[in-house]
Amino acid sequence: MNEILNKPSEKKSNFIREIIDEDLRTNKWNGRVHTRFPPEPNGYLHIGHAKSILLNYGLAKDYNGKFNLRFDDTNPEKEEQEYVDSIVEDVKWLGADFENRILFASDYFDEMYLFAIALIKKEKAYVCDLTAEQIRETRGTLTEPGIESPFRNRSVEENLSLFEQMKNGEFPDGTKTLRAKIDMASPNFNLRDPIMYRILHAHHHRQGDKWKIYPTYDWAHGIEDSIEKITHSICTLEFENHRPLYDWYLEQLEVYHPQQIEFARLNLNYTVMSKRRLLKLVQEKFVDGWDDPRMPTISGFRRRGYTPESIINFTDTIGVAKRDALSDFSLLEFAIRDDLNKKALRVMSVLKPLKVVITNYDGEEDIEAINNPEDITAGTRKLKFSKEIFIEQSDFMEVPVKGYHRLFLGGEVRLRYAYIIKCDEIVKDENDNIIELRCTYEQDTKSGSGTSTKKVKGVIHWISANNCVDAEVRLYDRLFTVENPNAEENWLDFINPNSLEIIENAKIEAGLLSAKFPTNFQFERMGYFCIDSKYSSAKKIVFNRTVSLKDSWTKK
Repeated sequence: MNEILNKPSEKKSNFIREIIDEDLRTNKWNGRVHTRFPPEPNGYLHIGHAKSILLNYGLAKDYNGKFNLRFDDTNPEKEEQEYVDSIVEDVKWLGADFENRILFASDYFDEMYLFAIALIKKEKAYVCDLTAEQIRETRGTLTEPGIESPFRNRSVEENLSLFEQMKNGEFPDGTKTLRAKIDMASPNFNLRDPIMYRILHAHHHRQGDKWKIYPTYDWAHGIEDSIEKITHSICTLEFENHRPLYDWYLEQLEVYHPQQIEFARLNLNYTVMSKRRLLKLVQEKFVDGWDDPRMPTISGFRRRGYTPESIINFTDTIGVAKRDALSDFSLLEFAIRDDLNKKALRVMSVLKPLKVVITNYDGEEDIEAINNPEDITAGTRKLKFSKEIFIEQSDFMEVPVKGYHRLFLGGEVRLRYAYIIKCDEIVKDENDNIIELRCTYEQDTKSGSGTSTKKVKGVIHWISANNCVDAEVRLYDRLFTVENPNAEENWLDFINPNSLEIIENAKIEAGLLSAKFPTNFQFERMGYFCIDSKYSSAKKIVFNRTVSLKDSWTKK
């Protein structure tokens, strides 16, 4: 369990906390606070869901209340056990403790059915024979009322009989629905005789083939909250217009009635958050699965090396608001950098190696390196220094430009923790590509030796050719080239073609062969990385770049 979620809260007040504080003052819920996170198991959770999870759990924790994980599994055609399993894993990873209360809307199907019968008997619900298209056509407009269904005034007895036949599977899909009888002239479209049940001969992942009718989300959601004795039903702003329907159902049933409260959802720039669009990215293989590190899914961020603490701190930073806004991806990147700077071990790696031969050096020696300058308890480790080393190709320039302080012909640079070297010769292949540098080192310039006062402007990282292993490194960037792809009609046209760069045969410290996911590392001067949990194996080690050391993304 994440310590950050279980320490005393220091979070800023917000309008939801003010509501709860007033409810506690007036003893509205007998001093209780009981929240829930109610995902539909029709896809993987994304960073927006993380905000909702952390908000609902954080409120329950801070007020000594309870927090439920409940699946709204009312649409068997789109729901799978895979999604249930992934959601449970994500919620646990974030540290939200539901105390084994994993609940399902399908657990309440029998009660929902009885509640529907109660509304029919009160003449507040009726069986309608209109097709889905006909229902849409008769809903009316913003300026004109809807048209009442010709089946709206069926008798209670006929409605009860037809509804039972619907339940027993005696009618084909789409031929009948059960609708609430409210007000076809209501300015709120959600109150214009909404559908409560539709016929669906589909196999349910938990209920099997028991049910031939399935409740709609609006009908089911309030009942679930009522049965579980939720106090504050917290949801995002798109459900604000649904609140009158939520209230109407519970008022007509005369049952326990939670309070629905809406807040602004988390929207992140340079990505999409719609499950439908995320599914399209997966199905059409623009990414390699729901957990692709370019996806805004919780599993994608986890595989990329993000920590629960970084996501918690990010959601705390953006806060809880009443109006939708687009959050900057760089704030999330700042949160993970800030977290990993304190805890990630520093290691040497060369992503695009250039061989360096130190012509006046023989043998091998240990060089002491600091594991994390932000954490003195992390200690030090030994790096092997040898005649042949690798440096980054970008740390050498044959013809240096003004202000370039790395290595060039005739120039000097310090090797981090080691010596100052000077480039004496360039070796090229038949195509005029640089394949090797020949350098000399100055013996008395070893870092920390205290025997030399010589200074150079450039310090670069390196790795011994005798003490490194090959690795594949995956560099991830924004998935889209525009800040708000959701606003684009042809949003797939704006996928960033450079969102993934795969580097083969990078050189890393040999000790990293024993690293396990999800350990994070800072590759010195290159960024934060972690083992890829999907593609690494005993034969091949793969690293994902979590985030660069600084934001290099610019708006186009």
